[in-house]
Amino acid sequence: MPYIAVTALSHAGLIRDHNEDSLVIGPWTLCGTVTENPQTFLFPIGRPLVVAVADGLGGHPAGEVASALVVRRLSALGPSLDDAETVRDALELCNHEVYFAAEGTPELLTMGTTVAGTVLLPTTQLTFNVGDSKVYDAGADGLRQVSVDDSPPPEPGQRTTSIVTQTLGGTPDFRAVTPHVTASALTEGDRYLVCSDGLTDPVPDGTIDDLLRVHDDGRAAFELWKAAIEAGGPDNITLALVRISS
Repeated sequence: MPYIAVTALSHAGLIRDHNEDSLVIGPWTLCGTVTENPQTFLFPIGRPLVVAVADGLGGHPAGEVASALVVRRLSALGPSLDDAETVRDALELCNHEVYFAAEGTPELLTMGTTVAGTVLLPTTQLTFNVGDSKVYDAGADGLRQVSVDDSPPPEPGQRTTSIVTQTLGGTPDFRAVTPHVTASALTEGDRYLVCSDGLTDPVPDGTIDDLLRVHDDGRAAFELWKAAIEAGGPDNITLALVRISS
């Protein structure tokens, strides 16, 4: 019987004093904490399965609160996310809920988060994101980003930028979002990487591709984390590897 293997980890990195990332894999959520080792979950293909990473905004208060709120809401809505429109509606609802949670609470004002992920259906994969967390297709043809960064091009000579043009929450007054959602066919052998920029800022795509060509599941997750740490671990590192098997 075909199944979905999802391997995930979350780590604070070497610079940040706490973890503001959160993660959802179907009914399971990990919010603002650290995994000691990669964890692998197996699911039958059938009901919608949501896998997503939310990265609380650095420099804003309570990023871990915003990211946790979003992944818990996506987990609750997961079984109903059966097409692109329901995914867009869910992300717009998450945006409203982040603002609502911050309303009238000074220590939460301007809290916000990015989010990126995938919903796996029997024959379809839905990629979604708001912000600069990423989803990659890591198939046999090599690594290919399938999410859409909400950020301007980096400055000349720079590989990345810290500017984010769209987030869930993050401003004193409500600001609507336009989620990115795309659909593609789901087939045996597909692999996807969902991650926060704590991985992709310090580790070039070419290095990620090289590691995923050699490793899979838990070893791949460990090697990606190790590469980010060896590059200085400047931010929280959260990733989920999705593999479609038979």
